[in-house]
Amino acid sequence: MGRPREFDIDRALDQALHLFWRQGYEGTSIADLTEAIGITKPSLYAAFGNKEELFRKALDRYVDGPGGYFQAALAMPTAHEVVEHLLYEAADAVTDPENPPGCLAVQGALCCGDAAETIKQELMTRRAKGEEDLRLRFARAVAEDDLPRHADPADLARYICAIVQGMAVQAAGGASRDDLRKIAQITLKAWPPV
Repeated sequence: MGRPREFDIDRALDQALHLFWRQGYEGTSIADLTEAIGITKPSLYAAFGNKEELFRKALDRYVDGPGGYFQAALAMPTAHEVVEHLLYEAADAVTDPENPPGCLAVQGALCCGDAAETIKQELMTRRAKGEEDLRLRFARAVAEDDLPRHADPADLARYICAIVQGMAVQAAGGASRDDLRKIAQITLKAWPPV
């Protein structure tokens, strides 16, 4: 019979999430993770599998936690409210002083080299899924006459995702919450850009 775990899985995932967020996937070593979490390498592997699997679990935690504003935005009643919620909540999330600046999903892909190709692909797939979810929401808005009939949902989704991802990069570079909220205001003044 094995020994019971002597650490809190949720706390460990939070610590791993913040470490990956600050240092990137490739910049975070197993030694960094075991030190931050306070466990041995065998315990880390037993609890989470390998580094790649731990990153995926941390990314899931990010999507359900600090990045949860995206799914909440999709549930807004109008396309304008979807975009408004998405932009302002993104500005707040990527500048939250409780977290590293920027976005784990954006920064992680920008910092991955050939050795982390599977992680880079995972992040690209997740970002593409978010864009597709937004496209579907905008397509519904067109069908409900909430957006003009000639609006292209794919183009609008790509546009808004580019703005949100750009805001994350800006935050990682030191932009303030006020700076990013001004970007949101300018974007909303031109909504919909068709």
